[in-house]
Amino acid sequence: MLLTIDTPEAMAELGARLAGQVRAGDLVTLNGELGAGKTTLTRGLGEALGVRGAVTSPTFVLARTHPRVDGPPLVHVDAYRLSSAVELDDLDIDFAASVVVVEWGEGLLDGITDEWLQLDIVRPVGGVVTDDGVEARTVTVTGHGPRWADLGWLAAHGA
Repeated sequence: MLLTIDTPEAMAELGARLAGQVRAGDLVTLNGELGAGKTTLTRGLGEALGVRGAVTSPTFVLARTHPRVDGPPLVHVDAYRLSSAVELDDLDIDFAASVVVVEWGEGLLDGITDEWLQLDIVRPVGGVVTDDGVEARTVTVTGHGPRWADLGWLAAHGA
């Protein structure tokens, strides 16, 4: 499914819509260049899930666990410096009991899971800039495995 996301607020809203779908054991990968909106989407997801504290980029710590008052924790991973699924697995994340979002996760899921939701975010270079200085992003959403075969929830929410 292809989406156009016009503003950072709309990217956070996409994360909030995703919050209504995720459960313990779910893995979401976010791919896109620096500044594409990966952390903004994760922040919207975390706020909608009701995590304690602010969702910030885990760039320097690789992974942050955000506990929730009610429900599985959100684990936010920055895999930019990881080179294999083994290194991702070495982070000792409890994938089965958490909602896990992996930024820069493309190609790192071999042996981790057979089911995941992949969002590829493209920020245009030399694209049309709005009066606010924001360029629209194109987000390609791909479900892998039976868990994510139905992406109708995106269309049902006006995406």
